[in-house]
Amino acid sequence: MGTVVDAPYKEVSKNIRVIFVLGGPGSGKGTQCANIVQHFGYTHLSAGDLLRAEIKSGSENGTMIQNMIKEGKIVPSEVTIKLLQRAIQESGNDKFLIDGFPRNEENRAAFESVTGIVPEFVLFFDCLEEEMEKRLLNRNQGREDDNIETIRKRFRVYMESSLPVIEYYNSRGKVRKIDAAKPIEAVFEDVKVLFSSLDEKVTA
Repeated sequence: MGTVVDAPYKEVSKNIRVIFVLGGPGSGKGTQCANIVQHFGYTHLSAGDLLRAEIKSGSENGTMIQNMIKEGKIVPSEVTIKLLQRAIQESGNDKFLIDGFPRNEENRAAFESVTGIVPEFVLFFDCLEEEMEKRLLNRNQGREDDNIETIRKRFRVYMESSLPVIEYYNSRGKVRKIDAAKPIEAVFEDVKVLFSSLDEKVTA
């Protein structure tokens, strides 16, 4: 069995619905994705979780990914897209939240080119850096990238790389901005409005 990069390419079904979930580290994306899965039946694919699972697998890819994350760098698009493709193909579902991807313009263009999928919309959790930093320092998940120096490096990478993606989709009317500084329950109330209206549109 080869690495994910060696996996045979399969055309991903064009009938699936993808929503990109973006926001800075500590903006609460993971918590809200879990709520959306529970209430609306989506499959949550976290680019970060897929990359961490690949690291744990001990593959050559995993070692490369681990080194890049330690240095605060972004993993090559090809690696992340193939992990996402594999997860989509294996899930059996037709609606997905892709969390923490695309991380930059090159990711975005490569995803649409390789998979042929254009997102339904981009769910953007907007939160001040000070609030996100406070949340990350308070959580204790045993993640080696949750120390103050690495956190601030992640913020810089996010600002430089991810915001142009949000601007790209915003210019196409595809960004749905959520105030993520609110309490979790209040944030999800705003999220529910979006997803309920999307389901009504699809079933209409």
